[in-house]
Amino acid sequence: MSMPPVAQPHHLSRKAVIYIRQSTGHQVLTNLESQQLQHAMREHARQMGWPDERIEVVETDLGRSAQSTERRDGYKALLADVALGQVGIVLSYESTRLSRNCTDWYPLLDLCAYNQCLIADRDGVYDAATPNGRLLLGMKKTSTYSTDFTSGEFNPPFPACPSLYFG
Repeated sequence: MSMPPVAQPHHLSRKAVIYIRQSTGHQVLTNLESQQLQHAMREHARQMGWPDERIEVVETDLGRSAQSTERRDGYKALLADVALGQVGIVLSYESTRLSRNCTDWYPLLDLCAYNQCLIADRDGVYDAATPNGRLLLGMKKTSTYSTDFTSGEFNPPFPACPSLYFG
């Protein structure tokens, strides 16, 4: 059975947005390889069929944590463009670069699903409007939470349900 290409004409008629972010100013100055890998997503967009003139890079959130949308103007502009149906695909080297909490993550998935916007990272291309796409994106988000109880960095996806973690 052959699979149809993920990016369809209605996706390709809109822009591809590559979201680039690093959490701290120190990372921006020292993790140059990470920035290069994130910028390389442009080639991924080209390979899927987007022409250069419809590929936009958003890097205004460099040095900003993804713990919330506060002071993340690039992310807010991305959400607005997705909500207006102007984006065919959101690309990020790691989809978890987009958001670090479910409060910001799931509205993006909802907007993408409603407006037929794909999400892509180095592992694949996902359609949040399909059960499999939504499942995989949800699993990617919950797998980013730290469960190292000794470091003090336990950040559960469902903080209101401590019994899930502590019995």
